[in-house]
Amino acid sequence: MKKEYDFSKAEKGKFYRPIEKLEMPVYLEKEVKEFFSKTASKKKIRLDKIVNTILRKEMEMLKAIGV
Repeated sequence: MKKEYDFSKAEKGKFYRPIEKLEMPVYLEKEVKEFFSKTASKKKIRLDKIVNTILRKEMEMLKAIGV
């Protein structure tokens, strides 16, 4: 590393891209992930698609009972 850097011609914010929406990671327990990974693989669909489908059905059931 240099002792000094010349920032006199630097452009502030040149590479800045505002984040519109922050996606938080969801961590599955090992057993759950393995089960759904195998299921997704057998059905030849992505893991996120199968997990989202299951969670949407759970949401519908919860809404139906008024939770």
